[in-house]
Amino acid sequence: MISPVAANAHTDSPNQLTIEQLAAASGMSVRNIRAHQARGLLAPPEVRQRVGYYGREHVAQLQLIRELQEEGFNLGGIKRLLDDAQGTAERLLRFKQALTTPASPEQPETLTLAELGERFEVSAQDAPRVLAKAQKLGVLVPIGNDQYEVPSPTLLSVAEEVVHRGIPLSGALSILEGIERHCDAISREFVKLFLDEVWRPFQRAKMPAEQWPEIEDAIGRLRPIASAALAAIFEQRMSAQVERAFSEMTRRLSQPRQR
Repeated sequence: MISPVAANAHTDSPNQLTIEQLAAASGMSVRNIRAHQARGLLAPPEVRQRVGYYGREHVAQLQLIRELQEEGFNLGGIKRLLDDAQGTAERLLRFKQALTTPASPEQPETLTLAELGERFEVSAQDAPRVLAKAQKLGVLVPIGNDQYEVPSPTLLSVAEEVVHRGIPLSGALSILEGIERHCDAISREFVKLFLDEVWRPFQRAKMPAEQWPEIEDAIGRLRPIASAALAAIFEQRMSAQVERAFSEMTRRLSQPRQR
């Protein structure tokens, strides 16, 4: 018979999930949970009357394992990261979240094919080619039943504004394609700079605990600094290109017309 003290201890314990309940809460099969336990990836359960009980920490551990697997880590690599007393696994995922989460995330919109046709006045003949290009650029994502998700309504509004200024939609999409290509190259340069000058020296120094705050601050500032630099340089270069084009137009208009 269980004493009242022991019963209360069980009630107060944060571990109240059986392995089947843990599987349901984590979205992972019982077989995989047992395999992770055998590899030392998951903390052991609290055993009461020969039954193992799990809690929120176990759920969080399994979610972390799944996220690391989705990032391409094998189980051996995950074990090394989880064994690191400095919490490298959690820090790496926080780093990725900080870099990939926009400062002002947009809410996607859903538009029908008819609504897109009205906004952009695309002819039936040009529609398949234009839609294919928009999908390739990620401006539109087909979700079935002639409906499309717009991940960035701002980007679509820019394309719409350009079209209303007399530029064909195919031309507007070509501009976006060029911007995407150049931004990929710029983004690679900024990430390479961070890896070469910040992360690799930190890694060579065996990732000392006292430097983690500095690394976290550096990676948190990488995105806004890159965005600010890109915007400032673009403004300068855009002004220079407009001035050059205006000078060329003026020069041509000032020349006498040939008869």
